[in-house]
Amino acid sequence: MAIQKRFIAGAICPRCAAMDRIRTWEQHGIRYRDCVACDFFEQLPIEDEAAPEIATRVNQPREEEQDNSVTPVRILDPKG
Repeated sequence: MAIQKRFIAGAICPRCAAMDRIRTWEQHGIRYRDCVACDFFEQLPIEDEAAPEIATRVNQPREEEQDNSVTPVRILDPKG
């Protein structure tokens, strides 16, 4: 069975600075990536633990004290 290699969109090669020439694949618990424009090659172990997620407003709990009170709007007559 052939290993499926995928290109990384927008990736820039650290050696030759060519864009969209980096491809990646995984085999036996190791992640590989290489450049088709030069001889760059790198292998990285795949970590079992997930990297901690960066805190953003989307993944954080909402603040308990939100002001949900109703405030009437007063419309002014510009002629008046």
